[in-house]
Amino acid sequence: MSERMREHLIGALKQALAEPGEHRLFRSGKLSGLFASRSGASGDAAAEAVRDGLFEVVRTETKGKFQIEWVRSTPKAVEYLHQHESPITVLRELQAELKTARAGAPIWLEGLNRQWSELAANLHEQMQQALRRLDALAGRVEEALRRLDGVPTLPQGVAQSVPWATQAITYLDHRREGGVANGCPLPELFGAVRLQHPALSLTDFQDGLRRLNDHKALRLTRFDGPAERLPEPEYALLEGADVLYYATR
Repeated sequence: MSERMREHLIGALKQALAEPGEHRLFRSGKLSGLFASRSGASGDAAAEAVRDGLFEVVRTETKGKFQIEWVRSTPKAVEYLHQHESPITVLRELQAELKTARAGAPIWLEGLNRQWSELAANLHEQMQQALRRLDALAGRVEEALRRLDGVPTLPQGVAQSVPWATQAITYLDHRREGGVANGCPLPELFGAVRLQHPALSLTDFQDGLRRLNDHKALRLTRFDGPAERLPEPEYALLEGADVLYYATR
């Protein structure tokens, strides 16, 4: 996949995950869609995303000579963002910083020859700032690598009582590291966990979520809209007057 196609795809995945539900695959006039055009890099990225299972087509509308595909993101979309977006953002920033430092070296040397005494103090301060930026970027790279290799630590006893807890928390971490900041809807999390635990029932899933929430391994948050607008209400949990429908880390 070309860099241009990957940019189109990552933008579409983030939009779909930030706004759960069905989306037009392509924009049409003033109507929104995940990809700008059926042709070029945007169209190629859309075709590959559907072919690779990052989006699933839920329905198709026919208007005259045109067909409008409506799609929904799958759990594979979160994993794709985690693998291609989270570490690469840090590494791109590091690459840009290294290029800037390399391009600036001749300028520093020329100025040093012209005004040595005056430039010495300024050079010291500039180098200190550059070192601070490089140290900060090095820390972010180290943290990104640690997260890629790491497994979430669970409170004692939780792994035995909730055998799918590691998969659920890892999915939430990957979702956040992929740039999706909003809470994960419980139907989406259930679908992701069931990929590795196909026998998991909805009742056991909800009981396990309560235990994870009690142990602060994750946090359940409420649905603030009207009850009649709640999609797939069977996944919701009641906590007093609150309807819990999202999970976050």
